[in-house]
Amino acid sequence: MPLAPEFAAMLAAAAEAGGPALEDLSPAEGREMYRAMRPAAPEIKVGEVREDQLSGPHGTIPVRIYTPAGTGPFPVLMNFHGGGWVIGDLETADGVSRLLCNAVGCVVVSVDYRLAPESPYPAAVDDCVAATCWAADNAAALGSNGKLAVTGESAGGNLAAVVAQRAAADGGPELCFQLLSYPVVDHDLSRQSYADNGEGYLLATSTMRWFWDQYCPAEQRDEATASPLKAATLAGLPPALVLTAEFDPLRDEGKAYADALQAAGVPTRYRCMPGLIHDFLATSAVLECSKPGFEEAVEALRGAFA
Repeated sequence: MPLAPEFAAMLAAAAEAGGPALEDLSPAEGREMYRAMRPAAPEIKVGEVREDQLSGPHGTIPVRIYTPAGTGPFPVLMNFHGGGWVIGDLETADGVSRLLCNAVGCVVVSVDYRLAPESPYPAAVDDCVAATCWAADNAAALGSNGKLAVTGESAGGNLAAVVAQRAAADGGPELCFQLLSYPVVDHDLSRQSYADNGEGYLLATSTMRWFWDQYCPAEQRDEATASPLKAATLAGLPPALVLTAEFDPLRDEGKAYADALQAAGVPTRYRCMPGLIHDFLATSAVLECSKPGFEEAVEALRGAFA
């Protein structure tokens, strides 16, 4: 279907305003730009929000914990923010974390993992694995009912997929679900969706190339902890929902990962949202066209947590 009118207007306004491409900025400048694009949303009230720091393999890892109103215990959802492993933080993940906390009725643990290029691959992986193990080990303190799932957008979807693979390979923690929203699962930028959508739809091919160059040396990109589609086996992973967008360069690799999960016997639902672009969950509170994708995510998580 055609590009959703709301996104067509947004992209036209951005093109008219001009400005540098992300890959022409320093990582610090890119982080500031992304915070402006995805500001925190304290107006979305939840039962409680608190900051914590956990001990990771290479120092402390900040987390922000969102607890819904009401009486627990609640399921716990680990949320790994997007931003190409280079930009993004607790602030840019705040709005979606709050929305999921309220709509699903779960504790959301948002993880401020280390960023590249200062901390290249596999630093983000190590931090997200450590945070997930911490949540499992501290279930009582989090008010958990024992159900634990992972989610992430874009590069965060990459990390969620990798954490699910690592948990299965390492014998825990036990995860009941993985919600992967327009995930990066392969370093190959030659799929048809890159040709179709690699320019003019928010996320550009040149930007993805810059992200990979900042994050991971070329000789390590075939490792499953960098490109989870390259894993030797996906058998035994938790059930999944893979969300992609029609006008997203990452569309086809997300579909390929969903297909690979299904082929490995993992209960998997794949949904490509028509008319939408990358990062659409960030607009699900304000744009009608983005709400069906968010509702798909909520329904899947509620079912997994039931």
